[in-house]
Amino acid sequence: MSLRTVAIVGRPNVGKSTLFNRILGRRVAIVAERPGVTRDRQLAEAEWSGRRFLLVDTGGLVEGPEDRIDHEVRQQAETAIAHADVVVLVVDGRDGVQPVDRHVGELLRRSSLPIVLAVNKLDELGDALDHVDFYELGLGDPIPLAALSGKGSGDLLDRVVAALPESEDAEGSAADLRVAVIGRPNVGKSSFVNRLVGEDRVIVHEEAGTTRDAIDTELDIGDHRVCLIDTAGLRRQARITDDLEFLGRVRAASAIDRADICLLLVDAAAGAANQDFRIGHQAWDAGKGLVFVANKWDLIEDRGPEALAGFERELRERAHYLRWVPLITCSALTGKRVRKAVEFALAVQERRAQRIPTAEVNRVLQELVARRQPPQGGRGDVRLLYGSQVASGPPLFVLWSNRPHDLKEHYVRYLVAGFREAWGFEGSPIRVKLRKRSERA
Repeated sequence: MSLRTVAIVGRPNVGKSTLFNRILGRRVAIVAERPGVTRDRQLAEAEWSGRRFLLVDTGGLVEGPEDRIDHEVRQQAETAIAHADVVVLVVDGRDGVQPVDRHVGELLRRSSLPIVLAVNKLDELGDALDHVDFYELGLGDPIPLAALSGKGSGDLLDRVVAALPESEDAEGSAADLRVAVIGRPNVGKSSFVNRLVGEDRVIVHEEAGTTRDAIDTELDIGDHRVCLIDTAGLRRQARITDDLEFLGRVRAASAIDRADICLLLVDAAAGAANQDFRIGHQAWDAGKGLVFVANKWDLIEDRGPEALAGFERELRERAHYLRWVPLITCSALTGKRVRKAVEFALAVQERRAQRIPTAEVNRVLQELVARRQPPQGGRGDVRLLYGSQVASGPPLFVLWSNRPHDLKEHYVRYLVAGFREAWGFEGSPIRVKLRKRSERA
């Protein structure tokens, strides 16, 4: 990316994610009172004194990690450092200098990057001298800070901005399409994203629910810049007993809201579960484009074409909305058709962005009414007068009637089906608003 990058690093539970949220002015990274909450790199755009930059939150660095997942957290943090222009090392001023702080400090000194040392959790900055002990790290003047309350954050950001090199492109870049990769835990979402990006962008682990935050990654597909949002796996509410699991679910729901298109990944080998359909319906109700992606197809493709036909038939029967959703099979393990899934998303976005001329809307509407009249109420004839498409992405049609409240829901569904027959809109919900003739859209 053309924007300069600032990476926040340090050992676990020193307040890195709290500082990340403080700088952004909103809760983006999950924060909880336990070590090891942040595992993946979390990116967001920040601004201070007119300078825009990418801010990266990282998992806690530990010395000589023994667990595999701790080792991968360290790799993720080191990757963030390798791609950073400035590094903010966060330490805990109440704990004093710890062996891991010395180890990380030595690692950073070897990087030759500009380093800003933030001594966090010093709530009484005026009289605090606890930060002076950290001079021994050899990283310049330590900045006392209380990330939770914001004290000292302005001084820290002044130092960060002063250390940033000039941006190569002040305008940065913007994605043409935002695609959220959603689904239950452990269906291969992170492997899918990593296969697309071509690097270990998010941690992949056999432990279900490894990804807790929504992670953004940009890549080019043809002439399009696509922002991929990998999300924490969505579980049923009754199974969310851990506060972090709940927050991860909230982040996943937020990722759906931020997205244009959702790729709903399911485990084809295990079969679609009711929760898969609920997750897809959540995106559909939110007005998002949707592509159904059957991952791990390499495990069952030897069953022949009848396996795909049966799988698709079952999906359409179990969830009505999936009649309008494209289906693609892929394997994140082998990479087969993974890129094609994003191409499907681009096609869905193109279809849901189309605008139908008002004359064409009314021509189709008149044909549908002539074929099947609206059910009549006891208070007189119910008539559809005219219609117009007033928005796209998703398409929204306003239909004016003399008695809109007497139009039954099943008749509106009939009209929507007629619109799909005429114009497609595959992969996108169609919304209809009914208005009395005197009302505005």
